Amino acid sequence: MVQHSRPSPQSSGPAGGISGKGVRSGQGNGSKAAALTLPHPLRGRRSYAAIDLGTNNCRLLIAKPSADGFVVIDAFSRIVRLGEGLAASGRISDAAIERAISALSVCADKLRRRHVTLARSVATEACRRASNGAEFIQRVYRETGIALDIISAQEEARLAVLGCHALLEPGDGPALIFDIGGGSTELVLVNANSAGAPHIVDWVSAPWGVVSLTESEPFDHADPLDRLAAYARMRARVADAFAPLARRLPSPQADIRLLGTSGTVTTLASLHLDLPRYDRQAIDGLIVPSTSMRAISARLSSMPLAERQKLPCIGTERADLVVAGCAILESILDIWPAQRLGVADRGIREGILRGLMDRDGVKM
Repeated sequence: MVQHSRPSPQSSGPAGGISGKGVRSGQGNGSKAAALTLPHPLRGRRSYAAIDLGTNNCRLLIAKPSADGFVVIDAFSRIVRLGEGLAASGRISDAAIERAISALSVCADKLRRRHVTLARSVATEACRRASNGAEFIQRVYRETGIALDIISAQEEARLAVLGCHALLEPGDGPALIFDIGGGSTELVLVNANSAGAPHIVDWVSAPWGVVSLTESEPFDHADPLDRLAAYARMRARVADAFAPLARRLPSPQADIRLLGTSGTVTTLASLHLDLPRYDRQAIDGLIVPSTSMRAISARLSSMPLAERQKLPCIGTERADLVVAGCAILESILDIWPAQRLGVADRGIREGILRGLMDRDGVKM
């Protein structure tokens, strides 16, 4: 039987320090969570799982502890577009619910086959917004046995930082870590240096992700002027949402650092490397010049949909959403003009896994 763990009240927000060892590929730090207390040798052999049901994607990681972190033994990812149409209706649609439950059923089967005994499953912006979010969560539990926890934007930001902060470039200056999701974007300002884990200084969650922003600005994909005008409006919407944090950010310095975790940054990084297909080993931890990311964003925003669909690492599933991601990324670069962008193919799930293992007393 899988124990589904929920966060303790103390872990609901990002304020304060973040502790934990540095992570390598497939590792992370996570939130505190209730866990079974077992003798250490038994805990070391347990399998742990993290499910992240976002506005666009459903993702699963299953891992076992190792001497220097953990080893991923199974994974799953599927685009479910849970938030499709949410902005207009205020509800998760029946079609989106069916797609999500289908994906979560696959996750539940993997949990059973891998003998997972401790798992944490979270839902984010789509379920926070939807009037039928709680009803959806109950149906998921009835049909799959997975107990989804609708986490706050604060917890989402904290988990993202915990999952990817080890990929920050070395340095002593301030750093901005961001997560472009399907329904929201989290920006987190941290103080971090090579001597310790990052301390969260400030943060904001903007109600714009690749799905919500795309649906907010419909346009004629065949009309180049309409495409550019819609992109400008997207940039303006995001800039307005980022403005409160932008006013509080310290003056840019020469050594500011920037790290992003999302499908947007990994996709653009793949285009930067001109990869024929996505390669996580090539992308996770890559440092890309910001000028290159801006150039790719400008190219994609001016490109017809049919041409974007033909690009490797984009395809038909991401072609209509990537432009909104570009608008969000450029808006981030406007307020935090770092010369380089670190790219992370890790985040919330890795943060959850480290949190479960830490709470379970696993020494790594």
